Amino acid sequence: MNNTANAQDKKFLMMTTQPISRLVVRLAIPSIITMMISAIYNMADTFYVSRIDVQSPAAVGIVFSYMALIQAIAFFFGQGSANYVSRALGARDRKNAAKIASTGFFSSLITGVLIASAGFIFIDKFLLILGSTKTILPYARAYFKYILLGTPFIMSSFVINNQMRFQGNAFIAMLGITSGAVLNIILDPIFIFLLKMGVSGASLATMISQCVSFVILFRLSGYRDGIKLSIKNFRPKIWHYREITAGGLPSLGRQGLASVSIAYMNQLAGFYGDTAIAALSIVFRVTMFATSIVLGFGQGFQPVCGFNFGARKFDRVKRAFWFSVGVITVYCLCLSVTGYIFAENIIALFRPDDIELITLGSSALRRECLVYTTIAFVTMSNMLLQSTRKTIRATALSTSRQGFMLALSLYVGRKFWGLTGIIAAQPAADGLTFLLAVPFTWSVLREMK
Repeated sequence: MNNTANAQDKKFLMMTTQPISRLVVRLAIPSIITMMISAIYNMADTFYVSRIDVQSPAAVGIVFSYMALIQAIAFFFGQGSANYVSRALGARDRKNAAKIASTGFFSSLITGVLIASAGFIFIDKFLLILGSTKTILPYARAYFKYILLGTPFIMSSFVINNQMRFQGNAFIAMLGITSGAVLNIILDPIFIFLLKMGVSGASLATMISQCVSFVILFRLSGYRDGIKLSIKNFRPKIWHYREITAGGLPSLGRQGLASVSIAYMNQLAGFYGDTAIAALSIVFRVTMFATSIVLGFGQGFQPVCGFNFGARKFDRVKRAFWFSVGVITVYCLCLSVTGYIFAENIIALFRPDDIELITLGSSALRRECLVYTTIAFVTMSNMLLQSTRKTIRATALSTSRQGFMLALSLYVGRKFWGLTGIIAAQPAADGLTFLLAVPFTWSVLREMK
């Protein structure tokens, strides 16, 4: 017991006294690696299946909106419980932290089973709602079936990963995610090309890899003084879900609306052919990979913010915020210039002989590069609001970039400019969201005196 108390005291002192820049970077590096690896093996499916035909990457893009949906629900339970856990540990309340952690995990597992069951019953209707065309449907169905089987494990892995990060155990979380990612990259070409399974092979590789990550993360949940997930602590009460909702609603709104907007984008792009859907799917994966570093750095900021906010060390919260914004803005600027210059080369990596796809994809990528630096401030602002329990403002901001603002931009863009408007919708949404983030963040920083 004394050893546990000493370990908790050491972690508390580390989070509340160590120099901000060193602490944020130390926690961010494992999260960055985790997010990059996750983005790589999400992009690996698109890369490999793009070599088959144009319908296969389009099918992966269709199912991605479902992946965004279940990730949104998983982050609701994961970040919702993890935000409370972080603040509770900062306030030395380990007992309630353990209860919330188990409530978030087992609730996610049960929800995943229910969602997968409904998906199998209404599989074709679901895919058509997500934006599939009739020519893409057979490919999307082949890819979707294994993703459905893995849904409970995919969701629960996200929950454990978030809880580990918010406890300051980002390196352990990285090991679990990285193991599955490496396995997926190895299995993809084996199943797709060697065993001639095509697009369904990519899906099977993803499912197996996610299950492996789940097992590793669950076994390591109590490592290094982390909170061990246990069915004994799963005694759900109203106040548990109230806290999970307060911390997780912004994530649910952000990624849930992103799922809806992606499906809407696929439906609109479908009027211009399968190539348009495939091109937008590839660009989305490329920008997702680039943004993984932004999110990873922000995830290094979140436990620092949560611990110090719980300990009422507001000056450290503000210094951590501005340090993170500065570092990520420089990164985004460098990436924007590179992406703009080499847009055609980047898109051609996926389908080198498809001129139409390269033209559409490079046009979309260049437009995104023009406003990409705004993502740094928006991302850090959202994580600040979420970690300090500013639920309404956090939810409003998180539901903007790939939610309300994107849907609005898609509607207006397609009505007045057709396919060009659809391509420009995401950059327009980024700029509008930045304008919303500035007053929201400024008000919260002024409150912390």
